[in-house]
Amino acid sequence: MANAHILVIEDNDKNRKLARDVLQYRGYRVSEAISAEDGLALAAAEPPDLVLMDIQLPGMNGIQALERLRAGEATRAIPVVAFTASVMPQDRHTIMGAGFNAFVSKPIAIKEFTDVIAQLLAGTYKGE
Repeated sequence: MANAHILVIEDNDKNRKLARDVLQYRGYRVSEAISAEDGLALAAAEPPDLVLMDIQLPGMNGIQALERLRAGEATRAIPVVAFTASVMPQDRHTIMGAGFNAFVSKPIAIKEFTDVIAQLLAGTYKGE
């Protein structure tokens, strides 16, 4: 989905820049937030087509932010991808059980990362 709007919520500058650069290279419009609170405000003001959400954020974590997105009428159906370095099986189970649409581990594997994003935007993502 060319020109789709993706909101990246990530507090680490390098991870945020890498995600932004890869997504922009693929033709997506990217908004950025460094906290869940800022990301929620951006999503409410201009609902994106997809959210890429870090889990370990300062203040409110990514799972709490997902709960707020799912509670909002304008944001509840937005696909949300967990973007995290928490890759232990129990972490992954907890994160996916919270209601994320997909899981992308850091550091990113660019092909997997872009495939998951494209499939979610196209409505063809089958999960893991």
